[in-house]
Amino acid sequence: MSSAALQIELHKSEQQSAVRSIKVVVWDLDNTVWDGVLLEDPAVAALPQVVEVIQELDRRGILQSISSKNDPDCALAKLAELGIADYFLYPQIGWGAKSAAVQKIASAINVGIDTIAFIDDQPFEREEVAHSLPEVLCLDAARVPDLLQRAEFNPRFVTEDSKNRRLMYLGDIQRNTLEQQFQGPTAQFLATLGLELTLARATEADLQRAEELTRRTHQLNTTGYTYDYDELKAFMRSPSHDLVIASLEDKFGTYGKIGLCLTERAPDHWTIKLLLMSCRVMSRGVGTVMLSYIMGLAKQAGVVLRAEFIKTPRNRMMYVTYRLANFKELRESGGVALLENDCSGTLEFPAHVAVRIVAEPMGPAQ
Repeated sequence: MSSAALQIELHKSEQQSAVRSIKVVVWDLDNTVWDGVLLEDPAVAALPQVVEVIQELDRRGILQSISSKNDPDCALAKLAELGIADYFLYPQIGWGAKSAAVQKIASAINVGIDTIAFIDDQPFEREEVAHSLPEVLCLDAARVPDLLQRAEFNPRFVTEDSKNRRLMYLGDIQRNTLEQQFQGPTAQFLATLGLELTLARATEADLQRAEELTRRTHQLNTTGYTYDYDELKAFMRSPSHDLVIASLEDKFGTYGKIGLCLTERAPDHWTIKLLLMSCRVMSRGVGTVMLSYIMGLAKQAGVVLRAEFIKTPRNRMMYVTYRLANFKELRESGGVALLENDCSGTLEFPAHVAVRIVAEPMGPAQ
């Protein structure tokens, strides 16, 4: 890709990233989720319109949690009584600062602070969070009736992965609990999960999720390029591009479609334009598997493999993945580093992951 084309790609990605996309909504409870103060009235009832919003956000794949100054046992019991406790991941209920609670939630779910919205009826609490975490979108509980119409809460597509996102995160909580209890090396724990990674040429049925991945994934993303449905469809059909999508499952169930790789093929070299993975699989070794697979194909084709990389404060792990795979930096231009591997060596798939290849991506889909 020419320098001018790279700058166009970067500009497009910056424009699309400028539209805030909320991944997690953090709710207050008293006079926000329910009508009244729980410790003053144990019979408080949920606000019907709030429950409808919670259910619809869940359907759209937007995760939710709680930051409430309350008695934890009483509040959790009330949420269970109201039938909505399962909607909230890593609830933070206690008497500390709400900004600290929001930060804990972001760390537990592993999302950027700038993808969180905080809803509270108290101006003081909103101001405290806004002061400590200015990237958080702080909203008055009175604005909940209009929440579903706001652009930040309207993903372009609602995919099967979106609808099941909360359930997949609940599976992650089970895995993480077991991992903390496991006595032994991480590799031994991973071997107990029965991980199976499926690599396949993307089909039209995958494109909505593929677009969603390019827009939502920032940490484990080599370039940050965003592609819309039509662009991805063109790559899928292109004789000079390969679009590979990865799915992961284990004994607890599916992680969903969690990885994407776009490769551009020239006669004497291939270039990885985009390699990304969901942050949920950060510790599963999936990046190494995907990279090993593409390197193997390039070696079979007798070409060197290049990769574009844009360094950000959040994607260092992806740079480390490339360097550990013996990619060397050729040059940098306009903020884009070009890496290269002559594919003379080999990378083995990690022993703890069973890899299933559904369709070789060598050329346009039939």
